[in-house]
Amino acid sequence: MSAPSANEPAPAPQPVLAPLTSSAIFLVATIKPDPQSFSTVRDLIADLPGIYRAVDFRRIEGGLSCVASFGSDAWDKLFPNNPRPAELHPFKELRSGDRHAPSTPADLLFHLRAKRMDLCFELVAQIMSRIGPALDKVDETHGFRYFDDRDLLGFVDGTENPRGLAALNAALITEAEDPHHAAGSYVIIQKYLHDMEKWNALTTEQQEHIIGRQKLSDIEMSDATKPTNAHSALTTIDENGKELKILRDNMPFGKPGQGEFGTYFIGYSRTPRTTEQMLENMFIGRPPGNYDRLLDFSRAVSGSLFFAPSATFLDSLGD
Repeated sequence: MSAPSANEPAPAPQPVLAPLTSSAIFLVATIKPDPQSFSTVRDLIADLPGIYRAVDFRRIEGGLSCVASFGSDAWDKLFPNNPRPAELHPFKELRSGDRHAPSTPADLLFHLRAKRMDLCFELVAQIMSRIGPALDKVDETHGFRYFDDRDLLGFVDGTENPRGLAALNAALITEAEDPHHAAGSYVIIQKYLHDMEKWNALTTEQQEHIIGRQKLSDIEMSDATKPTNAHSALTTIDENGKELKILRDNMPFGKPGQGEFGTYFIGYSRTPRTTEQMLENMFIGRPPGNYDRLLDFSRAVSGSLFFAPSATFLDSLGD
């Protein structure tokens, strides 16, 4: 696939910038290591726009969206005739003391969002009916909106998400950065499990100092009162005096009957380096040792990096 010429329209992105919804499914999978399995998956990807339209039309006001992304190891086998995204690589494992951000290999990510879970459910069912036998391992996590956009720790999640043009600039690659993959986006995911008993034993003030925000109002603490190891401080990345943003669409998930309470982190960015720096600040510390105290209560159990090509790229596969 060659880079677009000056006379061609700009590539259209996948719905990376779709609005927050009340329901989501994160479907992560590895593909069986045989040529037929990769061929089966590639055929599904080529047909995915049509499958999506059929499901979306059943409840057109449901706000269904689907972003398909691909891991580093799978890219060359799925798209041997297409250049690799410039910064696509496996997720970088982080370890310091008791803190561990594991790297979990994965080939596919389907990020589905809608106002209704039945739409997400139906689209996943259609996807799996096509490629289920070609997959080696599948993780399916159902996310939900928790009251006023709060995580299960009780704090509003995503307040600092960029909006409008700022969101586009944060999440989507420009042609100047990678002419073969303009309008694409790098995606990093992690599943975090929370120790709610330990967290709830803290006072509200202690929790606020760990997060860096007031719990009820969601107002960020001032620099004079916010600890340097607060979550909001360590995930703020400045470069030459300009704050670098990513686009998050985190969702709570869990099974209270099994004692599972978690947050599914997903961050889209025009370069994975921004998200990787945030994670390094959290797990290693800024400076080293000054780590995110939230990790004393939340444990990462997965970590993968993907690339979401443009919708134009996916449509071309069907041709």
